[in-house]
Amino acid sequence: MPGPLHGFRIVDLTTMISGPFATMILADQGAEVIKVEHPAGGDHTREVAGRRGGFAAAFLNNNRGKRCITLNLKDPRGVDALLKLCETADVFVQNFRPGVADRIGLGEAALRAVRPDIVYASIAGFGFEGDWAGKPVYDPLIQALSGLASVQGGSDFARPRLIRTILPDKMTAIQASQAITAALLARERSGQGTHLHLSMLDTVVHFLWSSDMSGYTFIGDEVEEEDTGSSQSFVELIYQTADGWMAVSAHTDRTWKGLAAAVGRPDWLDDARFSTAALREINKPARLELTQAALLTDSTANWMQRLPAHDVPCAPVLTRGEMFRHPQVQANGVVIETDHPQAGPIRQARSPARFSTTPLDPPGPGRMLGADTGDVLAELGYAPAEIESLIAEGVATGPQEFAE
Repeated sequence: MPGPLHGFRIVDLTTMISGPFATMILADQGAEVIKVEHPAGGDHTREVAGRRGGFAAAFLNNNRGKRCITLNLKDPRGVDALLKLCETADVFVQNFRPGVADRIGLGEAALRAVRPDIVYASIAGFGFEGDWAGKPVYDPLIQALSGLASVQGGSDFARPRLIRTILPDKMTAIQASQAITAALLARERSGQGTHLHLSMLDTVVHFLWSSDMSGYTFIGDEVEEEDTGSSQSFVELIYQTADGWMAVSAHTDRTWKGLAAAVGRPDWLDDARFSTAALREINKPARLELTQAALLTDSTANWMQRLPAHDVPCAPVLTRGEMFRHPQVQANGVVIETDHPQAGPIRQARSPARFSTTPLDPPGPGRMLGADTGDVLAELGYAPAEIESLIAEGVATGPQEFAE
């Protein structure tokens, strides 16, 4: 049975991660996604390391389940073909720098002229106005400008740290997929399309405000500069054990009592510094030091027996290789194995959302550059001779394999 987005067609002009991951989420949920790439090489993620059978893992993991065509959008014939494709589309997604889509003839007005109710989605790095809107952007720059690197460092006076995964890119993808679905729902109710604007910077600022900006929430009561140096994220740290590492979260009254019992320290409950949730947060460094000292006295495996017995939330720190073999991950069935026609057996994560009345079909494979160009152009009414001419003249390409 097709997924909940079956019947919606999405034209995807995005590259790299934030846009392609967003549209892959929608493809996993049943939408028909047609990825449009430049004939000369396509999406940069096709060319990076970690390859087999002509495919990079980075491309496969952000572009499965899409039809792939090529069009040279610097050629008017390529733009004309793209506009003809958009006549049949529900959503158009692009992540060019602000202004580029308009310059090449694919701005909102041009698309509404052929499909008035289309959902037009623009994804940017720093934003759409202001001096930074046109600047080139990559994930570490967003981590720096948004304050995320400062939060990751532990305090405003500590060395800033990057999160060692491209969180802004991927968080923007998730936000974009949700917003596109909301825009489609609004269109179903009103009959009108919208122009969705989403930047990586806005996404991460919004993400941080949920838990890391308490000191700047109440206007007039901002945290004093000297206090920000010792402020830390609400999220508990990773603790070292006698033989490894684990995460333990014990900040509520119940879990704090459980932790004190599990580690044999009932005296913690008589310590005035930790008598309430607010005091435990104010005195967090001391609380974390005591917890760390206690956990060093035994192994991770033993703590994973003792702590849950007292209802203390905890988990071992797993490597990436250990993660997908963990019994809970296997019980969830989130990691799937499929046979890619060129790359061979591959392992990926399925869509995390499951729908009881519209279960998702198994995801399709990532496709070769230009694999569907001929079929899609034929569906748009191009005659075989016209398709051959476009390919011969470099406006489009057929399937292209890449060397390892």
